[in-house]
Amino acid sequence: MRAVWADQRKYEIWLEIETLACEAMARLGLIPEDDARAIREKAVFSIPEILEIEKRTNHDVIAFLENVANSVGPAARWMHQGLTSSDILDTTTAVQMAEACDLLVEGVDEARSAVADQARAHKLTPMMGRSHGIHAEPITFGLKMALMYDELGRARERLVQMRARVAVGKLSGAVGTRAHLDPAVEEDVCARLGLKPAVLATQIVQRDRHAEFMTTLALVASTIDRWATEFRHLQRTEVLEVEEFFAKGQKGSSAMPHKRNPITGERLSGLARVIRGYAVTAMENVALWHERDISHSSAERIILPDGCILLDYMLALLAKLVRGLQVYPENMRANMEKSRGLFASQSVLLMLTEKGFERQRAYEAVQRAALKTWAGDGEFLANLSAEPEIARSLDANELRDACGLERHFRHVDKVFCDLGLES
Repeated sequence: MRAVWADQRKYEIWLEIETLACEAMARLGLIPEDDARAIREKAVFSIPEILEIEKRTNHDVIAFLENVANSVGPAARWMHQGLTSSDILDTTTAVQMAEACDLLVEGVDEARSAVADQARAHKLTPMMGRSHGIHAEPITFGLKMALMYDELGRARERLVQMRARVAVGKLSGAVGTRAHLDPAVEEDVCARLGLKPAVLATQIVQRDRHAEFMTTLALVASTIDRWATEFRHLQRTEVLEVEEFFAKGQKGSSAMPHKRNPITGERLSGLARVIRGYAVTAMENVALWHERDISHSSAERIILPDGCILLDYMLALLAKLVRGLQVYPENMRANMEKSRGLFASQSVLLMLTEKGFERQRAYEAVQRAALKTWAGDGEFLANLSAEPEIARSLDANELRDACGLERHFRHVDKVFCDLGLES
């Protein structure tokens, strides 16, 4: 990913755009074919020389053109014919964003592969589901990972869709009117670069595209943050249902030798905040003066390469975290038992209504047994049996069935099938 945004790659694309434009003009009979051929065969650039020239010109594209002209000779007069700097800059950025999307999709695929492996391995590993951080009803760790797999699938879809929307270039001149260059040149160059020409532009490609690109990166980063936060909560000492891999020789604290901290998850959550900040900057770049000002340029030189490199790193780190995740089924089971069967409250409630109970009456009967259990007075099953209204309607076998785990996992196979996660 770093190579996509490196100066070397940037100048390679600049040179290719200028060369393709000359070749298109030659095919249209606008410039001599020999000159276009000379540009293709002779044109080279030197990054140190470009940077030295830029000290004088204070303009990067002019510095580049001066440097390339030295290698081309007289034919260089046709380079940049009818173009403006943003034609080169924005078309190059489109190529880079498209290439970045391809790499980010690969990163999502690698992370999803790691998640799929954990989902299959723990398809029926029971654990407590929580809402508001409080015990709710049982799930499996495999279902939790299947949910992550599904969410990352939407991240992949967004990146694929985003690639098509940012792969848009322009060679339409100073205010986008194509006044000095045949539109066929723009169409030809964009097609050869794998881009679509903007239907209409100003001096620049409109920045709603770039804002959507950065917002998409922020959404993917927020998905990573969501699951990093989940794993961090599950690693808390009081929970300890999963834990980040802790390598031999690794240290958790300079002061406390016992510490094993979720530092990878914390790093991912912190980096997601950076990318969300970049999305705000990209949205600020949408509102420019008239046909263009330059206020977006300085910000984009930071947020576009940095955001892509950062998200690429985060995806690789997420895949590593998930593959190395230590899962503790025995702790999951022990944590489920801490609520002494309270997770069955809805099952009993529904069973009572099926027996003819008015819902409010059934709710209150179950809640009385639940509140006794919350207070530490016995197991939920015993407290249910002690409620006269419940005992008259449900026998011991029915209550045991209502308090079992089986009903909660009846549809796990279908979920895995629907997601393509069959073992």
